[in-house]
Amino acid sequence: MSIKYLAGIAAAMLMATGAHAQSILTAETAAPNTTPGISIIALSEAAKKAGVADVQVSSGQTLTNSVQNVAEGKTDIAAAPFILPFLLSKGLGPYAGLGAEEGAKLAANLSVLYTYRISVQGLFAYDSANISGWDGLEGKTIYNGPPRGAALTNARLLIKVNTGLEEGSGYEGVQVNWGQAVKTIQDGSADAMVLPMSFPDPRVTAALASGAMTIFSVPKSVYDGEAFQKVGNLPGTVPVTMPISDMGYGEGVTVVSEDDTFRGPGTVGADIVNVDMDFDLAKALTAAFIENIESIYHTKAPFMPGTWHGETDIALTDMCGNNPLKYHPGAVAAWEEAGYTIPDCAK
Repeated sequence: MSIKYLAGIAAAMLMATGAHAQSILTAETAAPNTTPGISIIALSEAAKKAGVADVQVSSGQTLTNSVQNVAEGKTDIAAAPFILPFLLSKGLGPYAGLGAEEGAKLAANLSVLYTYRISVQGLFAYDSANISGWDGLEGKTIYNGPPRGAALTNARLLIKVNTGLEEGSGYEGVQVNWGQAVKTIQDGSADAMVLPMSFPDPRVTAALASGAMTIFSVPKSVYDGEAFQKVGNLPGTVPVTMPISDMGYGEGVTVVSEDDTFRGPGTVGADIVNVDMDFDLAKALTAAFIENIESIYHTKAPFMPGTWHGETDIALTDMCGNNPLKYHPGAVAAWEEAGYTIPDCAK
């Protein structure tokens, strides 16, 4: 065997073991047709395109578990609504079994690559159901999410803020898993739906085969009120307004508002990693994301250009404040090299 041949093998091995070359990473996310699902899938494509890593994605996961898996070092990357790291840091809700001390230790292991708006909670119904709006929900049956999780909690809270009604006494709630969402909307199991939405929302679009629908904005008086503003201060929640013309719906969908503006509570989160991820790897992943926001992320679904990927303003990202997470130092370096400003409170 020649020295030249051995030298060639050695050079190839050195190239293959460079800082990012062909790193194999694991990632967990929600259903592939959701914003978190598409975001992680797009990251895997961007990372591969940039030669950073081979990201092996498991979709359809329960993000409550995914967040804990990243904190424990079992998974490299996960999609995370910010309410989950907050609850983990306090040992509350789905993490109550861990306790506050262990939960805080685990939450301290989490860091952010980039943020985005996951959804906006809203009310919609088939026109044939004769729902007049938020003031017409008393005594009705409402599909308000899966049997457990943030979506159900947020829906119950939003109905309470808008109407004063409690599930069980003021209305009947229907809960089914996301995989059965469109079927449940279409089969008449509920008079109305209070669910997370993208714009245009694929669940609404798919269900239009069964009839025209109306989406109801949170009334301006409620949106400007103290109770709703308290909702907007919850970790991972930001008040959202947008022109109805920007929601992306066409024939078959009517949006009701007093002033051509849709209002609702937005759920924000991030693609997160463990704080122990290598600086250069986190930087390279974030740089690949930034470089491909328009070419990959925005092309994956009609609603993706409006999901705030690429935003760093804390009014939109909900970093700082009650959110316990910070950007990974490698991510900060990538953002700043790309010309963005990261607030000191988020570093």
